[in-house]
Amino acid sequence: MSVFATFSGLTLNSPRNQSFKSLFSSHFINPIQVNSVPYALSFPVLYLSEPSKFNSQRLKPITASTTAAVESPKISFRNKNPKDINILVAGSTGYIGKFVVKELVNRGFNVIAIARERSGIRGKYSKEETLEQLNGANVCFSDVTKLDSLEKSLENLGISIDVVVSCLASRSGGVKDSWKIDYEATKNSLVAGKKFGASHFVLLSAICVQKPLLEFQRAKLKFEAELMKEAKEDEGFTYSIVRPTAFFKSLGGQVELVKDGKPYVMFGDGKLCACKPISEPDLASFIADCVLGEDKINQVLPIGGPGKALTPLEQGEILFRIVGKEPKFIKVPIEIMDFAIGVLDFLVKIFPAMEDAAEFGKIGRYYAAESMLVLDAETGEYSSEKTPSYGNDRLEEFFERVLREGMAGQELGEQTIF
Repeated sequence: MSVFATFSGLTLNSPRNQSFKSLFSSHFINPIQVNSVPYALSFPVLYLSEPSKFNSQRLKPITASTTAAVESPKISFRNKNPKDINILVAGSTGYIGKFVVKELVNRGFNVIAIARERSGIRGKYSKEETLEQLNGANVCFSDVTKLDSLEKSLENLGISIDVVVSCLASRSGGVKDSWKIDYEATKNSLVAGKKFGASHFVLLSAICVQKPLLEFQRAKLKFEAELMKEAKEDEGFTYSIVRPTAFFKSLGGQVELVKDGKPYVMFGDGKLCACKPISEPDLASFIADCVLGEDKINQVLPIGGPGKALTPLEQGEILFRIVGKEPKFIKVPIEIMDFAIGVLDFLVKIFPAMEDAAEFGKIGRYYAAESMLVLDAETGEYSSEKTPSYGNDRLEEFFERVLREGMAGQELGEQTIF
């Protein structure tokens, strides 16, 4: 999901048609968790804005001669008050990351949010806008794709880190981008966090890694394996791996179309895939629970929203009921996607630069046919019953809100669909 230029600085801020393309990009491509930190600029400066949560003693800069990492505290962070627990959030400016930062701040933790000076898709938000979005957190402008830059930024903090929460994920799902963000950058946040004392790592992964057919899934699984190995080799280190189902926003792409009297488009009979969609605030709350929840230590945690699993057909029926229109569906044969992907795979052999286009096609195909539910190892089938539910927000309420307010702020990332 990107490319960075180096920045090692710190800012602390603590006041607290219906076209085929539209179908793929908004409904069936469950955005690949949306939380990368694509670009950052290089300014070796330490910015402080008052009032800061950190007192002057904790913010005392480490001198140039200091090379040793901050030692891990002898007392478990779980025995501290939230206000004394320092949580580093990587991917804080991504879609889920912003919700996670807000939730952690509301729970009273000291949040250090790693960000780039130009955040958002294609860097559309300025530094000032980023500070406003992450209000209540201490914003550290740095580069998660370069370990030395990230470590230097944390060194400038002069404090220990208790927990790392990673919401990093490739925005596009492209081959190289997936490995750069979902694996390399995420690993950098682990290495840097541990160097400065972190003893717990909360990872936002994805439920679809159970059946890895895509590069971003393979990249996530590789990091998951290394995270588990780290905990096995270090008795004082723990992890929580969160694998959510589909987000609400990935299911809202056809709301305006249906509102305008257009039919609802789906693949096959509309029953090829199902999910228990979860709202962004509910997911953020679950991730925050993983910071102190001892029942979530060293666990892989699939999670969905409340209620039963919903197929695209059922999602469409809900939407038509809300808008008060007679249901109209267009059923697209899944074989159309198979043909297009076959063409793209052939073209990649001739034009390697089309590698990402072929991968995007496979992403669309995956989400059109695979359920975002727990894959039962015994039966080989997806199971709604075995997919845990969490939270109170329901898809119907989300549809109603989108009908009133539109999809502003619900960007799906940078996927390019054929």
